Amino acid sequence: MKNRVQLIGNVGQDPEVKTINGDRKVANVTIATHDFYYNEKGDKVEQTEWHRVTAWGKTAEIIEKFVSKGKEIGIEGKLTHRSYDDKEGNKKYITEIVASEVLLLGNK
Repeated sequence: MKNRVQLIGNVGQDPEVKTINGDRKVANVTIATHDFYYNEKGDKVEQTEWHRVTAWGKTAEIIEKFVSKGKEIGIEGKLTHRSYDDKEGNKKYITEIVASEVLLLGNK
C-alpha cells in the first residue's frame, strides 16, 4: 500500500503562509476531524482529532487565497514524520500531512 491520507475537516485557525527562497510558498494549517461513538452508558460522545497539514507551491497558494478559520476542507497527501532541535537544544518530533491536493468545501 501507498502512503496516502485523505481527510475532511474544519480549519482550526487561519493558515500560516510563508515565502521561502523568495518565490516558493509553504502553508501550514490545522484541521479538526470529528468522530462519534456511544459509551457504555449509551451516551453519544464526540471525539475530535487535530491534524497538522503542510502544503507547498500551488497548493499553498490555493490555501492562502481561499482557506480561513472554520472553513471545511478536504485534503489528500502523505503522512510524514520529522524532527528538529529547538532553541534549547531539545529534540522535537512532528507528524504532519504533506498535502498534494485541497478541496474547498462548506460555506465559511
